Amino acid sequence: MKILVPIKRVIDYAIKIRVDPSKGAHAVQTANVKMSMNPFCEIAVEEAIRIKDANKNKEDEIVAVSIGPKQCSETIRTALAMGADRGIHIETKPDVRGDYIDLQPWGIAKLLKGVVGREENVDLVLLGKQSIDSDCGQTGPLLAGFLNAPQATFASKVTKEDDGSFVVERETDGGTETIKLLPSDGPAVITCDLRLNTPRYPTMPNIMKAKKKPVETISLEDMVKELGLDLDDVLKPHNQVVEVYEPPPRKEGEFVGSVDELVAKLKEKGVIG
Repeated sequence: MKILVPIKRVIDYAIKIRVDPSKGAHAVQTANVKMSMNPFCEIAVEEAIRIKDANKNKEDEIVAVSIGPKQCSETIRTALAMGADRGIHIETKPDVRGDYIDLQPWGIAKLLKGVVGREENVDLVLLGKQSIDSDCGQTGPLLAGFLNAPQATFASKVTKEDDGSFVVERETDGGTETIKLLPSDGPAVITCDLRLNTPRYPTMPNIMKAKKKPVETISLEDMVKELGLDLDDVLKPHNQVVEVYEPPPRKEGEFVGSVDELVAKLKEKGVIG
């Protein structure tokens, strides 16, 4: 079994995002800002490792894929330290598009479809349900559409069956839904939600081992050429960020001396009748 796990390098979730005035009204500050693996991608890597461990087949392989600037190799090494077997880095150059945040889900999904075909015999593609920078949540469904593959989004539990199918519990607005992805000629595509698992911390021995695991680096232009894609189609934006702005500061709270005073304040502000 081969599992493909696309991962993304984003601003660390614990960092306070600030608008970059030097880049206009549609960019945030990234210089000297801590970057890390997208939290939902971490969940996808963890789930891939758990599925592999449960399958107990030494020939199973987890391949981490990242698309973006040179620094994405660090993100791949993190996935390898967690337990992935090898990595593929499609590197974008600053003179092409700058940081890969400019590559939108359409182009990313096109490239991932090509990687699936290039790898051959991929049984499962596990992605985070969304990235915390753009919050699009479109890459997984687009990839499934391009591959004409069975898909399940917002997975909170994934179980591999003996017949090669995957049973997925997914979160919906109305509760939890259980669906079965039947074996097909292509891979199943599953996007991972927050409650699927808790990612492990890489241990120091595994961090050292990750340095020896293979990572293939190929430029975006060479990959597009190899896959027979149109570079303009991959880079073409399909949506536009009109404005990025910080939320207004919260007003200071008020202290009250009793429950009766609290109730009176809530009635005054129209919170309760």
